[in-house]
Amino acid sequence: MSNWTVADIPPQHGKLAVITGSTAGLGLEAALQLVKKGAQVVLTGRNDAKGRDAVEKIRAQIPEANIAYENLDLANLASVADFAKRFAASYPSLDLLINNAGVMALPKRQTTADGFEMQFGTNYLGHYSLTAHLLAALRRSPAPRVVNLSSLAHRLGFIDFSDLQGERFYMPWKAYNQSKLAMLVFALELQRRSDAAGWNLTSVAAHPGWARTDLFNGPGTLFTLASSFVAPLLSQSAENGTMPILYAATSPQAKPGGYYGPDGMSELKGSPGTARIMPQASDKTTAVKLWDVSEQLTGVSFALAAF
Repeated sequence: MSNWTVADIPPQHGKLAVITGSTAGLGLEAALQLVKKGAQVVLTGRNDAKGRDAVEKIRAQIPEANIAYENLDLANLASVADFAKRFAASYPSLDLLINNAGVMALPKRQTTADGFEMQFGTNYLGHYSLTAHLLAALRRSPAPRVVNLSSLAHRLGFIDFSDLQGERFYMPWKAYNQSKLAMLVFALELQRRSDAAGWNLTSVAAHPGWARTDLFNGPGTLFTLASSFVAPLLSQSAENGTMPILYAATSPQAKPGGYYGPDGMSELKGSPGTARIMPQASDKTTAVKLWDVSEQLTGVSFALAAF
């Protein structure tokens, strides 16, 4: 997969994709490239004005683009369920789901509409719930694929089951690392459960390395100052950061249960390559416990949603 580029994306005609957080950054870039290859794409986000702008940006480059925007707030489980109902009423099946949206290292603890810590609730629980709600539509596709966005930050994360919501002890990066580890754990467990239940899903994870997006502005002056000095050397554009995501989403060589990121130094930038999975991400006991806890917290069951 060395030097894999957008030119290597297979034709996507006849395929339908949903991308969360696709009104800017990596999600918008992924949507643009998929549309260029002929896919029908549903953009999602919380801000309708940004959603309309995103549609216009894509149509300015591709007037014939088959795209739509739908409101989806992953920090609100009712919004997730409502989106899924609207989707089911409009589309018979779903070929590709890219769980991309996220918030990073919020300086102060915030909570979602359902009372979850904002990063765990938005980055992980919202996507867990969305994937479950869309499982039936995915299963009606001949070759459905789910891509979960993790991060290099998963390497420093651990699932703190004794304080999942950071109620006793909140640290911005601890919460972010946990949420991105949870996304990778989820991707790997989703593949195992699909294999066991015959859901016919391909579940893949990806990370963009250090991609220069609004998300990676980071909190605090020191972070911003440090980034301004090292970013030109160690980071890459949003367009290049999207490459591992698009590889995971479209390449026939992407393996079920695989994890992909940049192949350069420390996986910060470069062409798509196989990414390193830390032991805490592949621990099956942790995966089962996280799945069970997620089902309890969200009230959403994959087993019930499968048909």
